[in-house]
Amino acid sequence: MTGTVEGDQVDVVGAWVTADGRTRQELLPDGRYDEARGERTGAYTGRYTVAGSHDGVLHHEHLVLHQEQKQSWRRPSP
Repeated sequence: MTGTVEGDQVDVVGAWVTADGRTRQELLPDGRYDEARGERTGAYTGRYTVAGSHDGVLHHEHLVLHQEQKQSWRRPSP
């Protein structure tokens, strides 16, 4: 994913998780994402854009992500 959040893309901001719960991505309002793999937070970071309708499911590379309902899992900044 590359780019920034624009217009109706803002509805994807928040935590997204794979069905098995092993991979989580937090999509931030500034167009960046932070990915956790298992217990490893900050495993990957980058920028994202959203193309087309997501209907509650996001596809990124080989991942299929569903919006997570609980609070943010990211560690607070130091």
